[in-house]
Amino acid sequence: MKSVALHSLGCKVNRYETDVMGQKLQENGYKIVAFDELADIYIINTCSVTQIADHKSRQMLHKAKRKNPGSVVVACGCYVETDKDRIKEDESIDIIVGNNKKADIVSVLDEYFKEKEEAAASELPGRICMTDINDPSQRYENMELTRMPGHTRAYIKIQDGCNQFCSYCIIPYARGRIRSRQEADILNEVELLAKDGCKEIVLTGIHISSYGLDRGESELLQLLTKLNDIEGIERIRLSSLEPRIITQESAQKMASLSKVCPHFHLSLQSGSNDTLKRMNRHYSAEEYAEGVRQLRLAYDKPAITTDVIVGFPGETKETFEESRAFVENINFYEMHVFKYSARKGTVAAKMEDQLTDREKTERSNVLLTMTKEQSKSYRQNFIGMIEKILWEDIEEIKGRKYLIGFTSRYVRVAIPEQVAADKNIKSGDITEGTIKEFLSDDTLLI
Repeated sequence: MKSVALHSLGCKVNRYETDVMGQKLQENGYKIVAFDELADIYIINTCSVTQIADHKSRQMLHKAKRKNPGSVVVACGCYVETDKDRIKEDESIDIIVGNNKKADIVSVLDEYFKEKEEAAASELPGRICMTDINDPSQRYENMELTRMPGHTRAYIKIQDGCNQFCSYCIIPYARGRIRSRQEADILNEVELLAKDGCKEIVLTGIHISSYGLDRGESELLQLLTKLNDIEGIERIRLSSLEPRIITQESAQKMASLSKVCPHFHLSLQSGSNDTLKRMNRHYSAEEYAEGVRQLRLAYDKPAITTDVIVGFPGETKETFEESRAFVENINFYEMHVFKYSARKGTVAAKMEDQLTDREKTERSNVLLTMTKEQSKSYRQNFIGMIEKILWEDIEEIKGRKYLIGFTSRYVRVAIPEQVAADKNIKSGDITEGTIKEFLSDDTLLI
């Protein structure tokens, strides 16, 4: 029995795919071990969203080979697609698996070891298992979880690829065009996970707002309606959404589905229309604000989060101030702030008026200070209120152990471990509790 250690970098899609690969390997006789353990095989599901992600991916691949020089190191994921030449020359890597071939991981490894037995080690070439991810004929690679991978919530991949081609983004080149999963396969997977005790699912993909568009029209609301009827599932979350998908009709429809959580990540990137246009984002700041307004009309205190890029090429002091004022006015629950990172092969990397690191850092710090204040203000709304919490893991905070959980709005809550034990509350339970006060800046106490 060969041991396998898996490590996932980047997004929730990668995490889902890594869980599925681990499950497939375990079902076929491989032993899954922690990544920090000595293993026969190391599989790193890489990320390429930024240059830093590329660097971290290379680091993990080299770390695995150093840990056990005799191991087989498998590189898969987005970095594999965006830097093919470099990764093919990397002597730390034995097997390369493309983004639409991860479902074949068992056969890829089995064939590699078969070849290794039949050939001298010096003659064994590295194995490459890839397709042209940007070929329009590519179909959705079906992967399926049949049991909970040790978490209290399950990520459900519903589509792959992106057709947006934002001027700063490399992901369409790493993931290909949009490809939607069959609805029946999604429903079957969720039903199996519900029977295994799963209570919360998170729909994820590279661009889930486009789910179904490759078949003619959006099917996201139809899918949500059917998922809402699955017995055992109590919460449904959505990962990042395009602002244009939020209309009065869609907001009210989602609000009518009792299991859809009032927690929405609407990707913004900038509050300046000038910058949005150069980013090739397909909406205006005004359209974005209208989507937020519709969510706040349909839901009570919805948790709205976003991504913002600072220091995009050509961003002036005036356009940054326009963006800063916009996000202040929207008043997000949380903002993820990123300093622009040039990606070779994208339109933005060739743009003039690139900003200095110092300018990016100064602007980033302004927004980070703002989001810290806004986030605390949002959490303050729930003190004294009764909330349902899905409990997850034990953590130590300020020298004391607490059971940590999240509300439907993804507000982090803690209960002292001993109090939880006395009330027979454990990981995976959903219970009600009255929010008393702040335990820390990002955690409330019941």
